[in-house]
Amino acid sequence: MRIEADVPLAHCNTLRLPARAEWCATVASGDELREALDFARTRRLALCVLGGGSNVVLRERIGGCVLRMQLTGEELLEEAPGHVRVRVAAGVQWHGFVLACHRRGWHGLENLALIPGTVGAAPIQNIGAYGVEVQEFVEAVGAVDRASGEALRLTHADCRFAYRHSIFKSELAERIVITDLTLRLPRARGPRSDYPALRAALGAVADPSPADVLEAVMRIRRERLPDPAVLPNVGSFFKNPVIGRARFERLRAEHPGVVHWAAGDVVKLAAAWLVEQAGGKGMRQGAARVHERQALVLVNEGGATAAQVLGLASRIATAVRERFGIDLEIEPAVY
Repeated sequence: MRIEADVPLAHCNTLRLPARAEWCATVASGDELREALDFARTRRLALCVLGGGSNVVLRERIGGCVLRMQLTGEELLEEAPGHVRVRVAAGVQWHGFVLACHRRGWHGLENLALIPGTVGAAPIQNIGAYGVEVQEFVEAVGAVDRASGEALRLTHADCRFAYRHSIFKSELAERIVITDLTLRLPRARGPRSDYPALRAALGAVADPSPADVLEAVMRIRRERLPDPAVLPNVGSFFKNPVIGRARFERLRAEHPGVVHWAAGDVVKLAAAWLVEQAGGKGMRQGAARVHERQALVLVNEGGATAAQVLGLASRIATAVRERFGIDLEIEPAVY
């Protein structure tokens, strides 16, 4: 395990922000994780857990100890006729894992292809795309208690999943470190293809296969979202707001073209439409700007700081609030 002082983190976050860590520990095993936790605890250092750095905004100086999770490996726990159960380590790259599952005939994750980041981050945000959320497949989450080093295993119910939310973003945010994820994946499953953008991308394919959905999802994401390796970004910066039906009807009366999806007693609004209608496209602050093709994506043109990115996000949120009376919430964590 490496524990180093004053470590640059620009290469560890997909926005390429020029952050530096007071201390940084890179861990690749359970023993190294416990050693790093002991290091931070004995020195009374705050912890910042960093996976792929694809959903974070890093300030210029991060005090305490940044924990870079590089635990890898997977274990097939059960292989039944209709499903498999697999445990995968937190440091495994998510998209690579999705592709590997597809090749093996383990289905369901196709809609979540090309989401950047690591497996350990997936349950925190309850990642979702094109009508599917990871919570549908999570059976358990393995973790380590930061204070005691004790290994924990949380059931699906323990995780308290909600839209882009889980217990790991609230009560357990500062108490545990996720080490692995246990997923139950079907062998035979009709792919989810009713999401409007996905349905349009599938075109004339009436009965799409998992392979069809996988290819369509990757094509959509490549067309709509800039590659972080080429143009630094964290993907969608704002969550789609969810409001009650009565409030939605009032909003639609004033703005008949509002893009939305009904979900039972609530309605999800398209944050990209709100931002664009409020004049967000074209906004910039310093080297941070809104991407010309996708109003939800904030990019770093080179030399942007966290203050510039967050300042731009605040201006966008203010514009949306003034135009529609809707509050936007950012998706990435800020450290």
